Amino acid sequence: MTLADTLPALPHWETTPEDLPIAIREVKRALRARIEASGRTVEEVFAVMEARVRARVEEISAAKERGETIWPVIDYADIANGTVSAEQVEQLRRRGCLIVRGHFDREQALGWDQGIVDYVESNRFFEDYRGPADDFFGSVGSKPEIYPVYWSPAQMQARQSERMAAVQAFLNSQWRNESDGVQWFDPNRDSLYPDRIRRRPEGASSSGLGTHLDPGTLDLWMTQAYQQTFRHLFDGTVEDYDPWDAAHRTAGPQYPGSTMCSAFRTFQGWTALSDMDHDQGVLHTVPIPEAMGYLMLRPLLSDVPEDNMCDVTVNQVFPATEEWHSLLLEALSGIPDIKAGDSVWWHADMIHSVAPVEDQRGWGNVMYIPAAPWCPRNETYSAAVREAFLNGSSPSDFPEENYEREWPNRFHVDDLNTTGRRGLGLD
Repeated sequence: MTLADTLPALPHWETTPEDLPIAIREVKRALRARIEASGRTVEEVFAVMEARVRARVEEISAAKERGETIWPVIDYADIANGTVSAEQVEQLRRRGCLIVRGHFDREQALGWDQGIVDYVESNRFFEDYRGPADDFFGSVGSKPEIYPVYWSPAQMQARQSERMAAVQAFLNSQWRNESDGVQWFDPNRDSLYPDRIRRRPEGASSSGLGTHLDPGTLDLWMTQAYQQTFRHLFDGTVEDYDPWDAAHRTAGPQYPGSTMCSAFRTFQGWTALSDMDHDQGVLHTVPIPEAMGYLMLRPLLSDVPEDNMCDVTVNQVFPATEEWHSLLLEALSGIPDIKAGDSVWWHADMIHSVAPVEDQRGWGNVMYIPAAPWCPRNETYSAAVREAFLNGSSPSDFPEENYEREWPNRFHVDDLNTTGRRGLGLD
């Protein structure tokens, strides 16, 4: 019997609690009691995680002062040939983010970009566009910037390509996917999670997106699977917390919401369809995978109101703010210059934002493609994805806009290769 087996059990809610303030108070009391039963105080446990994160923040600040690129960069050819160095792998795991240079040929990416334009224009998308259907991307000031399009030939060709599968498998391999006799996911099979397109035109101005993260909201503290995922934070073994451990992440539920992701992702990501300079409203992250431990423990400190989880709630993104997380935000770091065909990846727990821009130079075009390996959670969601793919609907994680249902030139089942069929659960 381990120490954890002797600690008080935690209450859990597998669906969204009816009374959130009461549930928050209850789970915070229980989490504190469990930590204290291990022989440590909440303040001691948080101090361990704070020191771990602070060391990373100071390391990143020093690297910036030396003029170093914060984001690791690896050439696709090295991933494909198995020649990524041990130093590059260590930097990827340390920072939790990556630029893959030359993931696709630049001309291929530019061709996909034009193909998307042809696809939407041939189907009168702009004439039929009804405006942003969710609040999250509704603030970026586009006409439109985010295209609620999922089944274009360009997107599906990229999702099912061998080059995409190679990078996804490399990224998945950074995680511990097997423990306690359970294989939590298959690192070599992706579930082809469908997401949207961003095309931000030259000359555009955008207010960007604030610092946030996407793995879930209150379910991270309140569901049994996630309580096990973050077990080391709450059972007196905080030193053992590993942000690369997939245990229990791939089976549990997530509370419904406008920004939820039904799939388990090892990395979020996008593939560039245009060249983008580093100062033109680009992605930023806090490149510290361990920061999730800080975020999970922070609400338990005494300066946070008892019915508040540092402003995390359902039906909204998980915010990272100066009020509660100022230390973490000191490390916020933007991507370097990007060329069409490069891809950009960040650990699924990572704080990220999009910087504002005025009168943007050049286009800012991407298609969102994550690494979402095959696992029980993703297999369940694949049933909804298959149905949406077959009839051209918007996937169930997204607003029901369904522009593509009658578009004859969308990607069809006969166009799938072996990777695509496996990713959709057809084989």
